[in-house]
Amino acid sequence: MTKIKGLFFLLFISIQIAAAQTQRQFVYDNLVYQSQIKTVQCYNSQKEQSIPVITLKSAEQLIFSFDDLNGGSKVYWYTIEHCTSDWKSSRLSQLDYLESLPEDRITDYKYSFGTIQKYTHYGLSIPNNQIRPKISGNYLLKVYEDGNQQKPVISQRFYVVENIVNIGIEVVASSQVTSRFSNQKINFSINHKINIQNPYNDLKAVVMQNGNPQTAITNTKPTFIRPNSLVYNELNTNDFPGGNEFRKFDIRSLRYKGENVQEILKQDTSTNVILFQDVNTSKAKYSNLVDENGSFYIRNQEGRDDRTESDYANITFTLNAVPLIPSGDVYVTGRFNNYTLNPSSKLTFDSSKKRFYGNIKLKQGLYDYKYIWLNKETGKIDQTIFEGSFFETANTYQVFAYYKKPGSRWEELIGYSQINTLKR
Repeated sequence: MTKIKGLFFLLFISIQIAAAQTQRQFVYDNLVYQSQIKTVQCYNSQKEQSIPVITLKSAEQLIFSFDDLNGGSKVYWYTIEHCTSDWKSSRLSQLDYLESLPEDRITDYKYSFGTIQKYTHYGLSIPNNQIRPKISGNYLLKVYEDGNQQKPVISQRFYVVENIVNIGIEVVASSQVTSRFSNQKINFSINHKINIQNPYNDLKAVVMQNGNPQTAITNTKPTFIRPNSLVYNELNTNDFPGGNEFRKFDIRSLRYKGENVQEILKQDTSTNVILFQDVNTSKAKYSNLVDENGSFYIRNQEGRDDRTESDYANITFTLNAVPLIPSGDVYVTGRFNNYTLNPSSKLTFDSSKKRFYGNIKLKQGLYDYKYIWLNKETGKIDQTIFEGSFFETANTYQVFAYYKKPGSRWEELIGYSQINTLKR
């Protein structure tokens, strides 16, 4: 009897440990928590792959979707949480920022059709009849299993703006002589008709390049305060490396080789796509190539429905370069993986061939990408070491203006603007 009790106790402990290991906490970032989840997309419905910004109390909607490679149908729930300008919890009650239910199930899903890789495609639109924000600001969309937020699946940042101010942006050459031909400096002004008593404490402006959170610069002090206008043009701020045009490849077809595709190897259970070897372009001259500033588009030429008839393939990346220092790593990034530096986007160095290799499973479509260097000693990220940096490079820049009213408990997003350095 004692042995049986002991076995039950060990079983109980094992179950508790397993449960504890499966319970995780959401972080306030664009993140996928489960390896079978792929192709997360979030954008304003008015333009595919746009920055996920919608106007408060308007007809605008966000389109959010993802694939589950395990297939079948699961009970996925979602909610949204209001955040500060620097992506921390605003610690508000849901009653403060929601005029709807606190959470809801994702009921829109479809099974893949005619693909080697079976998957289920999930989607939803926000706002909807169940989930609707009632104040402006930064928001985190949380997707989780079985109504349990201890089982996170996806966290996705998005923005709800109430356009109270107008933001004017200009892009000029860097004020630093050494960076004149490589950097792009962003000057902007916030034009307002509201009474901002203390802009140094109550107002923040965040500038970002190509929607990449890693590039975000926070401005807390305007250079000049003028009647109904705050000017941000200090000489040494908002100075971004222009980088280079993104590299790209085309896998809309898995029968015929698209742009930058060297080989397509089909097997019964998978498809492997080998891209042409990439070279280090840091010392090359600027080349005026047309890119999508890091975006990706799900497309297929063999089927009718891009969402459910696009197959998956294992994409092999090759970078012909050597490590700058022993304590550093190379990653391949783009909006397709939210510019995330994680094990799946990390490349491995082959010392015998003096090249980096990586493999990522991606859905059929058109992709922009670039190679990033992470210095593990300093923790600093360099986007120019293998790509180069040129003032002529076409980039988009986003400016977000946040305002915290005196006595208020949260920051409002009162203005948003975007500029493309290349007007096509």
